Amino acid sequence: MRTLFVTGPGGSGRTTIAAATARAAAAQGLRTLLLGSQAGPVDGVTVRTIDSAAHFRTELLALQDRAGAALDMFGAQRLDDDELTPLPGAEELALLTALRDAHRGEAHDLVVVDLPPTEKALATLALPAQLRRYVRRLLPPQRQAARALRPMLAQLAGVPMPAQWLYESAAQWDAHLAGVQSVIESEHTAVRLVAEPGPAGVDAMRSAVKGLALYGLPVEALIANRVLPKDSADPWLAGLAAQQDKALAEWRTDRLPVAEVAHLGHDPRGTDDLAALAVPAPRPVPRPASWPITDRLADDGILEWQIPLPGAVREELDLVRRGDELVITAGEFRRIVPLPSALRRCTVAGAGLKDGGLGIRFAPDPGLWPRA
Repeated sequence: MRTLFVTGPGGSGRTTIAAATARAAAAQGLRTLLLGSQAGPVDGVTVRTIDSAAHFRTELLALQDRAGAALDMFGAQRLDDDELTPLPGAEELALLTALRDAHRGEAHDLVVVDLPPTEKALATLALPAQLRRYVRRLLPPQRQAARALRPMLAQLAGVPMPAQWLYESAAQWDAHLAGVQSVIESEHTAVRLVAEPGPAGVDAMRSAVKGLALYGLPVEALIANRVLPKDSADPWLAGLAAQQDKALAEWRTDRLPVAEVAHLGHDPRGTDDLAALAVPAPRPVPRPASWPITDRLADDGILEWQIPLPGAVREELDLVRRGDELVITAGEFRRIVPLPSALRRCTVAGAGLKDGGLGIRFAPDPGLWPRA
């Protein structure tokens, strides 16, 4: 099953394009699910909206039930369904859960996911890996080895052991997040970007492409939405069209796979307008290969890790090594990645930008690297 995430700046028309993309896929005979969209019915497509408030209440009440013995021991007063309101992050978690469930259950060829605006969308896609890291740091899996002793300790003490349900919940969350992460990182997953051509759109797309590269997500297409006719006799419209042409040229110079969608002259409504947009059907795209390590040991005793970061500038980059992890910051985006095993035995010797990529140099640590 393929997954296509659709995102773009606020007001770019990404929800309409997501619906039109799903319709185009269904027209080619693909069994298509449109997830998270508020676009309404779409011909030939299964559309599923997400009730994040209901999901939040269900999950919190279930957690409260699992922790019931510990809560009672501490004299906690339980929460009722009608007093629960979603907390920040509930919408993202509900969307990710629905995505995981879609891949576990029904038979579809393609899942089109209508994501929030770009910056929030990238934060949502990064969430499973980040939460898994937090859970494992706070509740390391290796400490669960003594789980078999906890029922015995609970009987001896005469009270329930809170750590038991805590570690069980952590294990359940890790499995849940791992399922979502596997979908996001699948070779069958890509992103379709939507933007209106213009100066703001150019800046937004360069930022988005950089963030997607940092997280290893391929761009399937950049949909240039609401493109104006180029032969207008109206000087005002002609000026806007010329500005759009300049943006389109910049996107193509940046080697982005651009597809133009004409302005209909009105806001799209209904299935006829979705068809009139003539949005191209999604196509499979290869996922970028793993970040390669260049072996220069024979020449200068250095290993270099190559990380593609198109559009990045030196002033917005920051690198911090924390144990066996590397914290990479590129503008507003940050990712914490585990070092490959060979690089864990090295020290960071420097870094530099070249041809749209970040090269991080590592020198073998004599105390850890095997001698020739």
